[in-house]
Amino acid sequence: MENIAVENIDSPVKECSYNILCIHDAMDVIGGRWKVSIIACLCYHPMRYSELLREVKGISGKMLSRELKDMEINQLISRTVTNTQPLSVVYELTEYGQTLREFTLTISNWGRNHRKKIIEK
Repeated sequence: MENIAVENIDSPVKECSYNILCIHDAMDVIGGRWKVSIIACLCYHPMRYSELLREVKGISGKMLSRELKDMEINQLISRTVTNTQPLSVVYELTEYGQTLREFTLTISNWGRNHRKKIIEK
């Protein structure tokens, strides 16, 4: 990541470049086909691995595991092993991960409106 201080942005071109840099940073963390869907599921309540696998249509078990590990590394989710028989693992958004809730609602609303627009065409 390039380190550009906000106070050094003094032109629209620099502001655009800085915003694009920030978008790239965000996409590095939440980009790809599955992460936003996983985050959206976890916005409602903590879920077990099997629940996420069932809810996120089309994702493979291997990909879900990979995405969950990556999101845990980026401190978006926490992983808790419950002391039950058999053991189960529960995933939930961290406080930091909760900051993406509004984003998931915004992108969902945009998708809903886009779907209507395309269908009406």
